[in-house]
Amino acid sequence: MKKICILGSTGSIGTQALDVIRQHHELFEVHTLTAYNNAQLLIQQAREFLPDSVVIVREDLYQEVSEALDPLPIKVYTGSQALCEVVTHSEIDIVLTAMVGFAGLRPTIAAINAKKTIALANKETLVVAGELICNLALQNKVPILPVDSEHSAILQSLTGEGDNKIEKILLTASGGPFRTFTREQMKNVTPAQALRHPNWEMGAKITIDSATLMNKGFEMIEAKWLFDISPEKIEVVVHPESIIHSAVQFEDGSVKAQLGVPDMRLPIQYAFTYPARLHLNGDRLDLFKLGAMHFEPTDMERFPCLRLSYEAISMGGTAPCVLNAANEIVNLAFREGKISYPMIAEIIEKTMQAIAVIHNPTLEQLIETDEQARIFALNLVAVQEQ
Repeated sequence: MKKICILGSTGSIGTQALDVIRQHHELFEVHTLTAYNNAQLLIQQAREFLPDSVVIVREDLYQEVSEALDPLPIKVYTGSQALCEVVTHSEIDIVLTAMVGFAGLRPTIAAINAKKTIALANKETLVVAGELICNLALQNKVPILPVDSEHSAILQSLTGEGDNKIEKILLTASGGPFRTFTREQMKNVTPAQALRHPNWEMGAKITIDSATLMNKGFEMIEAKWLFDISPEKIEVVVHPESIIHSAVQFEDGSVKAQLGVPDMRLPIQYAFTYPARLHLNGDRLDLFKLGAMHFEPTDMERFPCLRLSYEAISMGGTAPCVLNAANEIVNLAFREGKISYPMIAEIIEKTMQAIAVIHNPTLEQLIETDEQARIFALNLVAVQEQ
């Protein structure tokens, strides 16, 4: 019986992880659930799964959650520091990091230092602090198992390959809702349009990142750290059907890929059971119904966020941290109608140019850089609102 802590249990990944646990309740037990502000869903989940503890990060919601769960033997905590404390519990085997954004970094570090297996669904952790996280994982002998469908596909393609050399990683992208839009058309796209992803049901932030291809840029940076490969060997391929989730090309020219219907429960379950596979309820891939698959090169002129991601990882040090911080600001600003779609990349690029790069940064320097970048990007957003 593996005991699991889910950081971000009320989000898209968290709720699907709980569905995986429902299907295999004889193998998995929920130890801890956490949420930022969705108190009602957290309460509902806690009543169903009866975890050892829950965390509601927003302190003004603590009383509501505490009173609702009072009759049950569940410990209730609040505040961001509580996230770093609950992951260290001795009974926890796996920590699923499904929080969104920079906020997931500290609790992930705490879990690694507590020698917990990490099922990584928080992209920003490796984008912001890839070198720091990988060094900590190595020191603590902690496996980091990817939950992103693309990185899970790469892991599945590499399983059993031993030391065979990778020639190239083929990182697939759906292309998002604006795949066929011209730069002129993109000037007037709305948040509502950007939030209609053609293939995946995801949270608002990651859906916007998918529309700009920033999400794919983040995944490229993650792949660099997860699989110890240079960014030049990671090729982003637009694949609108989202059936091939990613592939690996080896030095003999052979390509191995993982295929399946778009369903995040599969990579979640694989991270929980790696390298074993279990039955999973859901749709199956029908190649006859699919008929054909299509592939296109990426256009970094129409999608400059992808270009900026390659530039950030090339610059190294705190540059990806700046990229992420600015992106979090403009992603929200666009959703709130404060800036246009093209301004997303423009503000990120200006922020990257303005904030000095620190190489081999400490956690404290990453936190400081994150704050500086957010303030700079917020000021640029404010100028646009005037």
